[in-house]
Amino acid sequence: MSYLEIDRLSVRLRGGGPLLRQVSLTVAAGEVRGLVGESGAGKSMIGKAVLGILPRSTEITAGRIVLDGVDLLTLPPAERRRRIGATCALIPQDPLTALNPSRRIGPQITDRLVDILGWPRVRAEARARELLAEVYIPDPERVMRSYPHELSGGMRQRILIASAFAAEPKLIVADEPTTALDVTVQKQILKLIKEMQERHGTALLFVTHDLGVVSKVCQSLSVLYAGLVVEDCAVRDFFRAPGHAYSAALLAATPKYTDAVASLTPVPDTVIAAVRAEVAAADRRMSHG
Repeated sequence: MSYLEIDRLSVRLRGGGPLLRQVSLTVAAGEVRGLVGESGAGKSMIGKAVLGILPRSTEITAGRIVLDGVDLLTLPPAERRRRIGATCALIPQDPLTALNPSRRIGPQITDRLVDILGWPRVRAEARARELLAEVYIPDPERVMRSYPHELSGGMRQRILIASAFAAEPKLIVADEPTTALDVTVQKQILKLIKEMQERHGTALLFVTHDLGVVSKVCQSLSVLYAGLVVEDCAVRDFFRAPGHAYSAALLAATPKYTDAVASLTPVPDTVIAAVRAEVAAADRRMSHG
């Protein structure tokens, strides 16, 4: 059974054009679904729509976001925020800007448990220490008293992962969580996210532009171009035989690190022209209701 179902979701810029075009996808309990595509394809926009944190310059014009059987878009704003806060979490892209530099680490983990779930502060602090140990941070007590600038980028990202899992959410949106890290730390963080996801049985919507990450972390995949889902498939099927020309072109464009002389393969103009025609057709369908 799907824990998250997005059904024909459309988002546009206020006074402007479409950003998401009738996006439909599902995430089952315990499943990791990847969202891939070029920069600006709408990957992060989907996650923000689910979490109710779309920019004010945008608006949802159609569709449903069904979380655990309830369409979030039918709820009053306060109830929607409460439900999302109690069941969902975010692992953001940049650990340096995601943490408040003027506050110690401890309260940044515990506030959500206290304010949203009503936990006593003592219980929340114990949970925070437990989670910091779970993400392999030595001396959790010292780290909880530290400020973000006193920690490395890898440690800050581990703290964000611990914070995301703190309230045992049923769904986590991971928005390119390794982009700001060096390659060695990226590998450690990906392994940690996968371990935590499997240990807690959390559904994960994983936003990335890296197909190598998809192959290691995800079970299913949605490929986007200009806010349109052009392919929706199992990860094993994508790498074995992609079903859309744009998907095949993205796969072919991935650098082959085993070949020292291989050149980069751009997405052919003919493929871009064809997928843009699909986008235009989607716009026409949306304009006719």
